[in-house]
Amino acid sequence: MRIELVFSTVGRPQGRGKIERFFGTINTELLPELPGALSNGKPAYPPRLSLGDLEASVKTFVTSTYNARAHSEIGASPNDAWRGDGWLPRMPDSLEQLDLLLVMSVKTRQVRRDGIRFQGLLYTDPTLAAYVGETVSIRYDPRDITELRVFHRDRFLCRAVSAHHAHQAISLKDIQQARTARRKALRNEIMAKSRRVTEFLPDPAPPQSPEKQEPAKPDSPVQKLILYKTDKMS
Repeated sequence: MRIELVFSTVGRPQGRGKIERFFGTINTELLPELPGALSNGKPAYPPRLSLGDLEASVKTFVTSTYNARAHSEIGASPNDAWRGDGWLPRMPDSLEQLDLLLVMSVKTRQVRRDGIRFQGLLYTDPTLAAYVGETVSIRYDPRDITELRVFHRDRFLCRAVSAHHAHQAISLKDIQQARTARRKALRNEIMAKSRRVTEFLPDPAPPQSPEKQEPAKPDSPVQKLILYKTDKMS
C-alpha cells in the first residue's frame, strides 16, 4: 500500500509532529462535544458512549470534517490534495484481502474434535474436521471476535464462527469485562456465605493458660554392675 513505517526518537515529539497535531485536534474539537467530556474536572455531559460509539464518532470526524475542510498550507482539503494528481494507492485485489491485512492479532491454537476454543468460545467450520490435532494460527479482530480466520502453515483454511454469537458483535474487551464481573460476583458471594457461616458458629473458647509443670526430679544413680570381687572394694 506504499506505506512506510518510521520510528521516532523517544522523548522528542518533534519527530512525530503530524500525529501529535492530529491528537491535539481530536482533543480540542471532537472530544469536548461528546457525552462524558470533562469540563473543569467534571463531566459536562452524562457519560454514555460505548467504545464502538467513540470509534464511530472519531471515524465520522476524520472522514467528514478533518479530511474535507481546506488546509491552510495547501489551500485545499486533504481529500482533494490526495486525489489531485490522479494517484491512488496500491490496494489488494479484494476487500477480503484488505480486511485480512488489517487484522493484526494472531494466536496459535490446536484444532479439537469439536472445533477451536478461544476466550471461552467455541468456533467451528466443516473444514477443520480434516485438521484435528493440528496446530493452526488464528487471526481475529479485537473489536469483534465472533469470527476467526484460520491458517495452517501460512495457508488460509477457513473462517471459523462462534455459532452462539453468529448474529451479534462481541469484542475481546466485552469478554474480558464479563469475566472480571463474574469473578467479582463469585468473590462477593463467597465472602457473604462465609460471613453467614461465621454468625452461626459458637464463639471460640478463650485460650487456656499453660499448666505449670513440676521440675523434673533428678534421676537416681544407676548401680554399677559388679563383675569381680575387687569391684566391691572400689
